[in-house]
Amino acid sequence: MSQGNAGAGVALIIGAGDSTGGAIARRFAAGGYTACVTRRDAQKLQPLVESIEAAGGKAVAFGSDARKEEEVIALFEQVEHEVGPVEVLVFNIGANVPSSILDETARKYFKIWEMACFGGFLNGREAAKRMVERGRGTIIFTGATAALRGAANFAAFAGAKHALRALAQSMARELGPRNIHVAHVVVDGAIDTEFIRISFPERYALKSEDGILNPQHIAENYWHLHTQPRDAWTFELDLRPYMERW
Repeated sequence: MSQGNAGAGVALIIGAGDSTGGAIARRFAAGGYTACVTRRDAQKLQPLVESIEAAGGKAVAFGSDARKEEEVIALFEQVEHEVGPVEVLVFNIGANVPSSILDETARKYFKIWEMACFGGFLNGREAAKRMVERGRGTIIFTGATAALRGAANFAAFAGAKHALRALAQSMARELGPRNIHVAHVVVDGAIDTEFIRISFPERYALKSEDGILNPQHIAENYWHLHTQPRDAWTFELDLRPYMERW
């Protein structure tokens, strides 16, 4: 059966920035969930919270470092105690930092892995523990093309995203029979963000031709994954503009 919004609980978005994460939070809030959104600095989330509330939804901001086990555990305990049960977890931390393998440092390589993979493990584990007790839930990991193949100058990012995909596969196989839908989304292409507009104006110009990803459309697909009937669950979903080379 569909997960729907039967629990009327929390959609916890780890890494709710100004683009994709914020759009996902807005979509789940519109669907009746309380959007609990996190960044390391909770103050940066206030505009997002205010916009969700202005639209009639509910949102709460939390400051949490997804790489720190004690902070992740405390986050889940606080959310479940003060707001409600986590029915949906979206892990949306990127860490897309290019570097030649000749220049890459051990410190930066490890940091990228911590952000893009280890944080997914910590948050996924805490969500799974609680969802298993309730016998329902959805966990969605945001992936990238780097999860499928490594590109030049992206060894650290590709390694981390490959590992995150493997984590998602293992969790899906273990938790699916326990009525927990685990999914991995491959987001392949430039996203309509201020960063792309400023740094890659030639790519941003394709917006008028639907050549870059609209965060709201990405979010709609996350909602679709959550509401799928369990006899036809999707594990991996690829999202890319029609003109993207792949």
